[in-house]
Amino acid sequence: MKILESIPKIKHLNSGNFLLIAGPCAVESEQITRKIAEYICNLSNKHSIPFVFKASYRKANRSRLDSFTGIGDEKALEILARIRNDFDVPVITDIHTAEEAGIAAQYVDVLQIPAFLCRQTNLLVAAGKTGKLISIKKGQFVAPDAMKFAAQKVIETGNPNVILTERGTTFGYQDLIVDFRGIPTMKSFGYPVVVDLTHSLQQPNQASGVTGGKPELIDTMGRAAIATGADGIFIETHPDPSKALSDGANMLKLNKLENLLERLIKLRRVVNEF
Repeated sequence: MKILESIPKIKHLNSGNFLLIAGPCAVESEQITRKIAEYICNLSNKHSIPFVFKASYRKANRSRLDSFTGIGDEKALEILARIRNDFDVPVITDIHTAEEAGIAAQYVDVLQIPAFLCRQTNLLVAAGKTGKLISIKKGQFVAPDAMKFAAQKVIETGNPNVILTERGTTFGYQDLIVDFRGIPTMKSFGYPVVVDLTHSLQQPNQASGVTGGKPELIDTMGRAAIATGADGIFIETHPDPSKALSDGANMLKLNKLENLLERLIKLRRVVNEF
């Protein structure tokens, strides 16, 4: 879609493939972040997939006080900027307050609004004023129809560049479910719609204080997303999810990513025929 053309450094938009937003949950170190970025960049070029590298410079929404939140804001943002420049790839990171919008915008190409914060007016307005593409995750408590109002808060700043991301709806206390009827609903607003394959499979609110997940269903979720017309997919991935410092329980192992992408590309070709 034309909105994606606003992303600096984006490649392969004419390939007919879906948008891929992928990377680790958080910046853990420069070494591991660069390793993941290089691997996915190579895959995106090999298969002509438009790609935005994702990593959070800070994790603010944690279950427990002792959970990993980051290696330091400035240090993490500088790592993201180097990855952006060294690999010539656009980068997205999430922000949590209005004050963070202008700071993070100096280092990355796309700002992500976390699902928990998708109704925070001052955050959406501050993000919109940066002029960056704004990816708004649908809250676990928000109906697809209501996301047009979140998008409008950005649009009214004079910034027309918005992506909406489905990441599941709260189903009981410890599960999420994706209502795929929401994909065409949100697409009808005129914005690209992405499906977050990994966070949609989280199992939050565990007694241990550590979120669980069902990564074995990532392939199923991906096929459903492409089949229902999603414009892109979002995947958190790590060479060894069991050692990831954040959200490892629902991550895709990095060496499984290419096989998944190949399967989804084939399905996308079929979908594009309709």
